[in-house]
Parts: sequence; C-alpha cells; structure tokens
Amino acid sequence: MSATQNKLRLSGLARRLVNDGLLSEEAAGAANQAAVKAGQSLISHLVAEKKMDARTLAHLASEEFGAPLLDLSVMDLSQAPVKDVEEKLLRRHHALPLFKRGKRLFLGLSDPTNLQAQDEIKFHTGCMVEPVVVEDDKLMQALDRAFESMDDALGDFDDDELDLEVGADEEKDDSGAVSAASDADDAPVVRFVNKVLLDAIKQGASDIHFEPYEKFYRVRFRQDGMLREVAKPPVNLSTKLAARLKVMSRLDISERRIPQDGRIKMKLSKNRAIDFRVSTCPTLFGEKIVMRILDPSSAMLGIDALGYEEHQKNLYLEALEKPYGMILVTGPTGSGKTVSLYTGVNILNTPDRNISTAEDPAEIQLPGVNQVNVQPKVGLTFAAALRAFLRQDPDIILVGEIRDLETAEIAIKASQTGHLVLSTLHTNDAPKTLSRLVDMGVQPYAIASSVTLIIAQRLGRRLCSNCKKPVDIPKEALLRAGFSEKEVDDGLKPLGPVGCEQCNEGYKGRVGIYQVMPVTENIGRIIMEGGNSMDIAKVAEEDGVQDLRRSGLNRVADGTTSLDEIIRVTTD
Repeated sequence: MSATQNKLRLSGLARRLVNDGLLSEEAAGAANQAAVKAGQSLISHLVAEKKMDARTLAHLASEEFGAPLLDLSVMDLSQAPVKDVEEKLLRRHHALPLFKRGKRLFLGLSDPTNLQAQDEIKFHTGCMVEPVVVEDDKLMQALDRAFESMDDALGDFDDDELDLEVGADEEKDDSGAVSAASDADDAPVVRFVNKVLLDAIKQGASDIHFEPYEKFYRVRFRQDGMLREVAKPPVNLSTKLAARLKVMSRLDISERRIPQDGRIKMKLSKNRAIDFRVSTCPTLFGEKIVMRILDPSSAMLGIDALGYEEHQKNLYLEALEKPYGMILVTGPTGSGKTVSLYTGVNILNTPDRNISTAEDPAEIQLPGVNQVNVQPKVGLTFAAALRAFLRQDPDIILVGEIRDLETAEIAIKASQTGHLVLSTLHTNDAPKTLSRLVDMGVQPYAIASSVTLIIAQRLGRRLCSNCKKPVDIPKEALLRAGFSEKEVDDGLKPLGPVGCEQCNEGYKGRVGIYQVMPVTENIGRIIMEGGNSMDIAKVAEEDGVQDLRRSGLNRVADGTTSLDEIIRVTTD
C-alpha cells in the first residue's frame, strides 16, 4: 500500500497521531490493521504493544473527540454502578460504568469512538450513555478492583447478576416437548424465583420452602433456625413456580407423582458460588419444594468462628492431630454437624494427606478432598464406600452418618488400623452416643479402643449486638435453669432480645453450643463394664466435661444469647 493510499484510509485518532508527528503513516496504518485483526481498538493495541503512552493517548482522544477526561486513580470505585451491566460485556468492550445521574450513565472508555459498546450498554441498561475518556492501562485494573469489591459486598447484587448453571436440555420431557418449560420461563416467574433465591442469601437463610395450598401459596425462609413467611405469590402460579425450580434443578418436570432431588449452582461472582440442594415432594395441592442453601465458604471460616470455648477447641484440635482414631459429631438435623466436620477436614486438607468422604449427599465441595455421594439404589452404601476407601491408601475418612452396624464396624476397624475417621450420629448428647453404638451391636471394647472424641452440639440464635438489653429474671428461674448460687449472687445480668431494623426479632446469626467429651480411660472402663449413658455422663462431669446446658449458660453469662434461647435448644 502506498503512502498516499495509507494516508487516505487513516482517520480519527490515527490521522491525529500522524499529524502530530507521534507516528509515521506506515506505523499508524500497520497499527490500525493489527488492531482490527486482533479485535481491539487502536488505543488498546498501541498501549498493549507499548508503542504509545496510555496517558498521552487519553489526552489526545479527549481533545480529538470532545469527550471529558477522568483520572481513574483518584476515583472511589466502590460506588461505581458496575452491577448494572454484565461483567463479560464490560470486559469485552473495555468499558467501566463510572456513575449514574437519573437515566444517564457515564461510561469510562479509552476509545470514545466505540459506538458498539455504547449502543449495547444503552440497550442493556435502558440509560443514555455519556462517554468519558480514561487511560487504557488503568481501565482494566479499575474493572478488576470494582468487581473484587462486589465479591465482598453481596448486598450490591440484584437478580441481573445471577448466573444459574442449568443444563441445555433439561427443559424437554421424555417426548421432547418444551411447553411446560416455556411456561416456566415466563419472565415474571423467573424474576420472582431469582429474587427469592438472592433475598435468602442476603438474609442468611439456611432453607427456602415453596409451599402450595388449596387457597394460597407461600414462601418461607428458615433464618437462625426459625421459619418465617416472606412472600405469598398468587396460587395460580403454583405449577409455573414448581416447573421453573425443577428446570433449574435439572429434574423431570413431567413427573409430579414422586419425590425428586436435584441441585442448583448460583454464581454470584467469578470468586463466589452458592449451591442449593433441592427436594420436591408431591402434596395434596401441588409439589412442595424445599431448597437447602449450601455455602462452601462456611467450611472455610476456621475453627475460631464456630464458637468453641478455648478448652473445647483445643480438645478438637488435639484429636485432629492424632494419626488414627474416631471423632464423632452428634446432634439433631440442622445443628451444624456438617460445618463442624468440614472445618476439621479443611484443617487436615494438605497435599501430603489422602482424604475421602462418603455423604448423602455431599453438601460442601472441597478441592483436594475425594468426595463420594452414596447411592443405596445401586449398592453404593456408606459401608460399600468405606470398603472402597480402605483399598485406596487413605489417611483420613469422613462418613456422613453411621446408620447401621455394618457401617459402624467398618469405620471402627478403619480407625483401629491407622486411619483417622470422622462421622456423625443422631443422639442428644455425647454420653448417649456411646450407648447408641453399643445398642447398634458394636462391641464395647472396640468402642473404647477406637473412639477418641465426641462432640455434641446445638445452634442457638445470637442476640443482635445493636439492640440487646439487660432483662430482669427472678433468681429462682436462674437457679432452675442451671446457674449456681455464686454466679447469681455475683451480679449475673442476662441479656434479652428487643428487635430492630438490623435483626430478626432481636436475634441475628447463630452461635454453636458444644459438649466436647474425650473418651478417657475412665469412660472407656465404664463402657467395658456395661455402664449406661448416665454412668458415662457422671464420669465425664468428674473429668471436667461440661454438658450442653452448662455450655449454653456460659453463652448467656457472656451476653451472646438469651436464657430463653438456651432453654429452647438444650431441652431434650
């Protein structure tokens, strides 16, 4: 191409660079062609290839096209409205929303002639777009910072940011029809479901209940262990809501007669995802759907965040450090057993250990841990999974639950042959766990020689730090609850709930209440002699083990929770 032809084809910023003597015509033409071939703007190409300074180009672009210039290094990006536009759209166009004024969106661009970016973002947001020139090298750094700040502030998301992983073909039934799925994709239904899921995460709910009845439909959240109604959509949407949730969960939308189980993964950002375990159950007036919210970050909180008292935490850590033995966690459904176990597994999860888990199903996914979902229908039971693990050179084994004698015996043998085994049982306290194993048929000597630690736990609601206040409780009630005369006489001042905008009826979050009982020689002797749970509890108390009520009263004394709450969660 001749210099004359090249000159004729140059326009805009390229011509300005040539006229100002910053680039030759040949260099400007070659840069233009290379930028088009790479799918970049001329400015981005020149900066990436280090042929021009980003600051110089920004000043020239501002002068050439009459757009205002802004230095991103002095701007507070925490308030930038990046949530209004999809991240992939902004990264593709090298654009950053800076601020909004009514229906005008000021958009940071290194190339203000990028009309395609402005048109797409205008269509996406419904706002008039005003281009603002920024330096190209600072632009991508600013985008990263803006989205990182969103990762730390879940409250900034709305349903436009949800990325729900749904299979491409889940919307077809066995005949290939898609009519039900099409119904499920009604925009209002989709928006409502997305909003419910996001509100549940924002409000710290553990479960979501979608419940159809004859005359009404309701949605409830379980927050801090208590169910609360949050919405009553029209009852005629019952079928569409169920279909939408089943499509998202990869379930058979044509099957409404039997229960089904599925899973949804919601990507809140590139660094955070939330899983939902979904269960459907046919009722008289439609399918009830319950979703358990599974946040993998809960297992990453660390043992200090679980609420163990110092001596209890040390007992747990000491048991985890042993190369073999069995650690059992016990408590009712929803008492936090899984998080306690996974916190321990996370501490042990190092490259030099082989960790395998068998669960029904795996609720928290941990990189570096070999996790198996048991499937009794095909013969993959807890016992079968345990046998397989023992042939795979394990160091640590986690069994979701010991439900029968076969599983218990294999787990105990594994703990006796040099493996650390973690598992759960459904009993009310630590001493009863040992009696339960005996009742299952496990030999007492095997229990005494294998079980090293038992943790019984409950979750109590934590008082809101913003509104809690002292309450007057008669001395007799305090003594009846379990406080000593000395504690009451020394000026014990329990706190109670009030309620404010920041909490639910005076409570916000939950706190763990634990009974941590090491199986000492004394306790082992009681087991061998055929003692019952009351005998074990008496010896444990002599060894300094606090029961659940006493641990809960300590939480009342330090103002973490209320006496009513402790009585509620520790009464058998």
